Amino acid sequence: MNGNLCPDCAGTDVEGFFAAPAAPRLAAVSVDLDDTLYPQEAWLDGALRTVAHEAARRFGLPAQRLYEALAGQAGRGSDRGGIIDRALAGIGADVPVEPLVEAFRSHRVGCLSPYPGVEAALQNVRRAGIPVAVVTDGFPPQQRDKLAALGLDHLFDAIVVSDELGTRELRKPRPEPFLVAARRLGVPPRGMVHVGDRPEKDVAGARAAGLLGAIRVRTGEYRHRPCGEPGFGCFPDAASALVHLTWAARVPRHRP
Repeated sequence: MNGNLCPDCAGTDVEGFFAAPAAPRLAAVSVDLDDTLYPQEAWLDGALRTVAHEAARRFGLPAQRLYEALAGQAGRGSDRGGIIDRALAGIGADVPVEPLVEAFRSHRVGCLSPYPGVEAALQNVRRAGIPVAVVTDGFPPQQRDKLAALGLDHLFDAIVVSDELGTRELRKPRPEPFLVAARRLGVPPRGMVHVGDRPEKDVAGARAAGLLGAIRVRTGEYRHRPCGEPGFGCFPDAASALVHLTWAARVPRHRP
């Protein structure tokens, strides 16, 4: 059973890799959060509406017009800096940006829905005796709030938010977040596989950290991007990747 489900994904047969006599054993799994465990667009839409409503309340700006400008900027890449600045400039508004950045950071939700099968797949990984960490970038209180809103926070043995490591410069694809996750799980980096949606962040970062491998999933905002760095191939979603990874790790090694 091969995990290569897209023509541009150069990867490894996960089952064959773990069955090889000299293969390292899978000791832990780490997963990305946004657009890997849940669709970020639902959360982001609410955050942008929070900003637009605050701009209307504080500065009298047209909320719907600003929201549309914010959504347009976010559609060009939600992780690009300066979305609020560019949206304000786009509607000709000359107001302080700091209160609106704070409004964005204050956005909280009571409930988020994970992608189908994600919760069960994480539970199966843990039942197999494999510890799991989440490795994510972003504003720490918000990222932790998302996990709680998803109802998944109890399924992780470690939570690593890269911004808590001291600087935004340590965000993925820097190796530090992955290495911290492996250390907190008590496993060598060479024993951990990472699952995420961004080849240039998740797969490249796992490679830079010397992990056992990485699996790219085709969900969320960047699902149409080429896979880039090879890992263990591509899967349609995190649930199928985790199920396959857990199953493949149980495959008996071939005897020499």
